[in-house]
Amino acid sequence: MILLDGKQTSKEIREEIAIEVKSLKEKGGKTPHLAVILVGNNGASVTYVNAKIKDCEEVGFNTTFLKLSETISEKELLQEVEKLNTNPDIDGYIVQLPLPKHINDQKVIMAIDPEKDVDGFHPQNLGKMALNLPTFLPATPMGMMDLLDRYNIETGGKHCVVVGRSHIVGLPASILMGRNHYPGNATVTLAHSRTINLEEILRDADIIIAAVGKPDFITADMVKEGVVILDVGTTRVVDKTKKSGYRLKGDVEFAGVSKKASCITPVPGGVGPMTRVSLLKNTLRSARVKL
Repeated sequence: MILLDGKQTSKEIREEIAIEVKSLKEKGGKTPHLAVILVGNNGASVTYVNAKIKDCEEVGFNTTFLKLSETISEKELLQEVEKLNTNPDIDGYIVQLPLPKHINDQKVIMAIDPEKDVDGFHPQNLGKMALNLPTFLPATPMGMMDLLDRYNIETGGKHCVVVGRSHIVGLPASILMGRNHYPGNATVTLAHSRTINLEEILRDADIIIAAVGKPDFITADMVKEGVVILDVGTTRVVDKTKKSGYRLKGDVEFAGVSKKASCITPVPGGVGPMTRVSLLKNTLRSARVKL
């Protein structure tokens, strides 16, 4: 069994990015600049945003961090978004999700300049992705594709089952795995809450992308020998032995499934770090366009 180490792989990619950023600066080019908007004090979001900022500092990016009150109005948040849209020094930015219930996530995403949408959530970028045109790919699916690529995992002609159809992970992952490209060229089944005979479908899968947000949802009896597993799940479960009081669990029951899998991502340390490094890659891509 091969552990698909997102932590190590993302470190290698960050080192590559840092070298390119250093070269840009030495040539008098623009320093890539990523901005992050965080609304409220969601613990998981705060931790994630801090990690993103640390990543930026490591590779030599400039960063702007806007921490806004949870009581901010939707109108006020949209005004902050527009400021970033019109700031020529900002190459890309993200609005950390989830947002407070009184704010419409989709309305905010629609307001983001597609040319600065390094999360890859704007419909214009998702549409370009579906047409296999150059664009910002959604960070998590992009990270998974990089992981498959770096480990030289064969995807052509394989049966890939994506469990979960969110526009952030499941749906774009299914599109990327089915495109005429590597990684891709798989025969894709997109499973969801209405799927009948899910266990039977999973047992036929060569590659499983689990993105449902239910800890230990996929167990060893639901997969075949030699399966490749990409586990996107990161659910916090209570663990009093940890200083934080919790631990992260994936959608896949790791102990059992790893005994049958040929390759599997751990949680944490698998897809998560690859998502973060994808934001860096998209921001660098945006900065290059301005050279």
